[in-house]
Amino acid sequence: MITSPNKRHSKWYERLFFSTTTQIIITTLICALLPAWLHWGEAFFTYSVETQRNSFWGIVACNICIIITLRTLLKFPGNRSIGFIVSTVLSYYAILFIGMFLLRFNYAIYYLVSCLIISLAYGFIGYFFGRRWVKPKIALIPFGRAAGLDKIPHATWFILDEPQINDKRRFNMLVTDLHSEELSPEWQKFLAKCVLSGMPVLNARQVEESLTGRIRIRHMYENQLGSLLPSPVYSTVKRIIDVLSVLLVMPIVLPIMLITAIVVTLESKGGALFVQNRVGKGGKEFKIYKFRSMTKDSEKDGAQFASSGDMRVTRVGKFIRKTRIDELPQFFNVLKGDMSLIGPRPEQKVFVDQFEEQIPFYNYRHIVRPGPVCQHRPEPIDFEIT
Repeated sequence: MITSPNKRHSKWYERLFFSTTTQIIITTLICALLPAWLHWGEAFFTYSVETQRNSFWGIVACNICIIITLRTLLKFPGNRSIGFIVSTVLSYYAILFIGMFLLRFNYAIYYLVSCLIISLAYGFIGYFFGRRWVKPKIALIPFGRAAGLDKIPHATWFILDEPQINDKRRFNMLVTDLHSEELSPEWQKFLAKCVLSGMPVLNARQVEESLTGRIRIRHMYENQLGSLLPSPVYSTVKRIIDVLSVLLVMPIVLPIMLITAIVVTLESKGGALFVQNRVGKGGKEFKIYKFRSMTKDSEKDGAQFASSGDMRVTRVGKFIRKTRIDELPQFFNVLKGDMSLIGPRPEQKVFVDQFEEQIPFYNYRHIVRPGPVCQHRPEPIDFEIT
């Protein structure tokens, strides 16, 4: 008897709540209508001037773009970093500010800034609650490359030992190595029935990369390497967007940075900033700026990665690392041209030398500027990047 698993969030009220339309409505109520009511009161709903209408509908359009983008890109928890969510929100608001300024629309700057703050807070809350309550449940057929995937902590795994499920347990997806020779005709019929019932069936390789945010580079051909070089037009446009985005958010970020610098300095000995040489575009070294999250002499025994429960991390350091506040000074690296808002993680020279020996074509990440926000990164052997 071949029984296919039930798809999670398939009931009508679950589909309604998690639908894009519902999320857009909720976001509009919280991030657009609420600040409008707080700023202009009930008069906004009966009579509004051009400045108010431009600002309100601009925020609505901005939040629709944010919701659609995040729902498209954050399919798997490997991509669900708070930095990725924050950068998406800031990018769209930067486009909104720049667009209204260039098109000479009348707008209410205090309303726009308050909407940005509420959107960021909403994103933080959604991220932390979502990470706890929307953890995916995955049915795993442990054949071939799929064996061992259940050790990845970003999901709840259920191992299938036979091509049937005898309870009413529901899953987000079913994962296996679709190229494995161990998939018998019975297993293939089971997979076909799962697909016909609406259950997503995914290949192990894509799921591994999505859940971990890491890409294992196996083979690259010469023509592919040549295509990795970005065009001058793309590089110029990206640079302009980086600079304008940083300048627009600086009035909001600077007070946060000032408070963080004071708290870091008061908690432990040493300066507020941590300055270190990292390898950037073209393999050239540059000085990266971060808020100090560890004790003053954290690297007296040489360069080493931070680990879970690392005693070198201070109490304030744990918080600013978790919320990515420690990376805010890297905005100055972006303005200097050392970094981009989105790019591969910059590493110390000693680790770069090691990774070059362990990871094929590792140096090709240096054809672009590094960034504090990185969706994927190659996975080194016997090292965990934190």
